[in-house]
Amino acid sequence: MNDANFFGFILFLDLFDLFSYIIQIKRNDLAEKEYVILSGECARKRHFLKTEKGKIIYFVVQLEIEFENEWKPVVRYDCAHGFSHIDRYDKKGKKRKELLDLPFDEALTLADEDINTNWEDYKIKFLRGG
Repeated sequence: MNDANFFGFILFLDLFDLFSYIIQIKRNDLAEKEYVILSGECARKRHFLKTEKGKIIYFVVQLEIEFENEWKPVVRYDCAHGFSHIDRYDKKGKKRKELLDLPFDEALTLADEDINTNWEDYKIKFLRGG
């Protein structure tokens, strides 16, 4: 290998290392948080949040009820499909979607507050078949 090729190879390795470092920094800008909170007997709230540089890029807040030995979704707030919305489920798993038309951060706050406040009403309605 001549000197020009050798230095070109070293430069390539340095650029490759730099590129790998940049990718790693971008990965470090992504953060995910997930937890489950019991809301009472046979009820729990599932919370998932993904941020990039502190900005919410995806979230799910879901109330689940233990029904017939399985955890079933009752109310789910998320931003799948690129917009914030609520999915309301019945016992058969059929869902009804409602557009929120809110920025992700506001929708996430609404989701947490709504489920924290109304989980018992949602549970009763779900178990009655509503």
